[in-house]
Amino acid sequence: MTDDLFSLGGRVAVVTGGMGQLGSEITRGLAARGARVAVFDIVAEDRDGDLLYRRVDVTDRSTIERALADVTAHWDVPHVLVNAAALDSPPDAPAEEVGPFEDYPVESLDQVMAVNVKGTLLSCQAIGARMAEAGRGSIVNVSSIYGMLSPVQELYDFRRRGGEAFFKPVAYSVSKSALYNLTRYLATYWARSGVRVNTLTLAGVWNDQPTEFVDAYTERMPLGRMANVEEVVGPIVFLASDASSYVTGANLVADGGWSAW
Repeated sequence: MTDDLFSLGGRVAVVTGGMGQLGSEITRGLAARGARVAVFDIVAEDRDGDLLYRRVDVTDRSTIERALADVTAHWDVPHVLVNAAALDSPPDAPAEEVGPFEDYPVESLDQVMAVNVKGTLLSCQAIGARMAEAGRGSIVNVSSIYGMLSPVQELYDFRRRGGEAFFKPVAYSVSKSALYNLTRYLATYWARSGVRVNTLTLAGVWNDQPTEFVDAYTERMPLGRMANVEEVVGPIVFLASDASSYVTGANLVADGGWSAW
């Protein structure tokens, strides 16, 4: 009974940014639970198989729509959309990206907002509309604690001790925060059409970050460690499956207790 509740057998899922660290793990997790998964990513090479891979620029609606037409022709109108495509500035980002707020380059802001916000919105427009026509669907917008809370700039003191002017950039926080109200807007807009829309907020995921950053981060984390990438799968499966059939417009926080302080 529990397996049926979380089963994705027979369902079609699209994962944007599906070639990335989170996206590739989400893809594997959905497929392992029976979903037929299409990966939309700007670095993907078009190919078919148990998974569909399509080269998609999420900032260009025409490429989303072409890939969606392929998915629908191969399988069906998607039942699940996971918006995982995103740009960020990591702890070892170059100096021009991570200087003082007053000097943050507007070109960088435009790039981050284009992928993280516009790309999510366009994917929801194109794919969510087809879901609504079909009368069912689940959309998961992947966000971050840095969209819900301000970045802790002290985590990056190791860069400043080395003589650099390092600050976690503003654009990532602004872009991820925007997803919360996009989720709420769409959850109410499509509620009577059978399309559920939720946000998943994640904390830091281990990805071979500098040791100094990891040490400072985990010292502040109630669970005492960064997330393993596999730990994103459970919340995604919950939101994608019938286990969350009465959940929409919500923000599911999987952050190791970071926001509980």
